[in-house]
Amino acid sequence: MRLHGLDLNLFVAFAALMDTRSTTRAGVQLGKSQAAMSAALARLRDYFGDALLVPAGRRMYPTPFAETLLPRVRACLRDAEAAIATSTQFDPAIAEREFRIIASDYVVAALLAPVTQHTALTSPGVRFRFTLPDDSAADLLRRGEVDLLITPREFAVPSMPTEALYIEHYVVAGWSQNPVFEAPLTEDTFFAKGHVALSLGSHRTATVGDRQLDLMGRSRRVEVIASSFAVLPWLLVGTDRLALMHERLARIAVQQFPIRWVPLPFEFGIIEELAQYHDTRVNDSGVRWLIDQLCSAAAGPRSTTATSG
Repeated sequence: MRLHGLDLNLFVAFAALMDTRSTTRAGVQLGKSQAAMSAALARLRDYFGDALLVPAGRRMYPTPFAETLLPRVRACLRDAEAAIATSTQFDPAIAEREFRIIASDYVVAALLAPVTQHTALTSPGVRFRFTLPDDSAADLLRRGEVDLLITPREFAVPSMPTEALYIEHYVVAGWSQNPVFEAPLTEDTFFAKGHVALSLGSHRTATVGDRQLDLMGRSRRVEVIASSFAVLPWLLVGTDRLALMHERLARIAVQQFPIRWVPLPFEFGIIEELAQYHDTRVNDSGVRWLIDQLCSAAAGPRSTTATSG
């Protein structure tokens, strides 16, 4: 489609070029060749009468005009996506769509994996792209470049549409042969034992669990710090260490690893997992369907084989 002589597909190319600062990487992002992206950049430069991206070494850097143009182009693309989403009824049985979701590896394992297993049978045209939360997550959500951010309430992005998904509890997990499980676990034993802890993202953000421990005025004897929920079972097996673990993740882990879990031996706060999306997704029937799938998976029956032993 052309508007005032400009092929609007070039807006998609421009956004990708600005994100990657590379014709090669932009081509990979859009499924185009490097030559096609170079041609798109040349057409954009000709239309706007500006270099837009200036080569310097192996990267390209935006001109002031390009920086000014980018938010307007992104707004245009968001509005176009919203128009498409609200102009047709989403039918998961025949839809061809990719959902972009930011979620921790715990959420992917415990919630999103069962959803993808179900949709593989019922919605073969639906695809998913999962990205771990990092320092850019809030900006991606605000720019409408992801469909959902799944996050604990403590890390929610202010002023964005938000819906509750489910409540989660922490449990204590450890190797199945850890002698600590031979007797009821006490609070003193919990804090005396060595622990595997988590520190997330480039700024080493503490988890919700560690924040709650801080509020209690207690700290664990941390012997190993990991950057991923998924590696916790690997770091427990063969040791006497313990770990705070989401109950849903623990129930899955005991089916794959020789570990056990028990309830915490003291009062501890819950975790409220939320789904957040951009304003342009409010009337998006596809996103509404996806949230319903997540809520259904979260409320579904738990495995009878995943016990605390």
